[in-house]
Amino acid sequence: MNTKKIFIILIALTASLSVLAQKPDYQKIKSLKIAFLTERLNLSTQEAQEFWPLYNAYTEQREAQWRKGRKIFGAIKESENLNDAEASDLLKKYIAFEYEEEKLEMTFYQKVEKAVSAKKTMLLIRAEEDFKRQMIRQFNKKKENNR
Repeated sequence: MNTKKIFIILIALTASLSVLAQKPDYQKIKSLKIAFLTERLNLSTQEAQEFWPLYNAYTEQREAQWRKGRKIFGAIKESENLNDAEASDLLKKYIAFEYEEEKLEMTFYQKVEKAVSAKKTMLLIRAEEDFKRQMIRQFNKKKENNR
């Protein structure tokens, strides 16, 4: 592993610990994720030029989709107070939301595969899961230390 990669990893890990020591700052978490993915995917310059615009657009679309979904999830929390017609309407909205999420994800992965390769697309899927797990572990560790 070259010095540049080690340096990126050390910065990402150090920054992630400081991020979790404070109230979550989503910009910092995004920066950490970018560093993490950059190290894990090991993209060539050409691949990076194609990948990052796709990834950034996908991230923006997912965030917009989740903002739409907040109303649905809020209503689901209160679903015991709904009659059957209201529950049916809410269920339709939820299914449509889930469908759009899946469609967005499938389209993104198809575009990424064309831009970088199927193998690097699989590495991306794994790296995103690993990053989530790392963040959860650090959050839980911080939580335990505050007890």
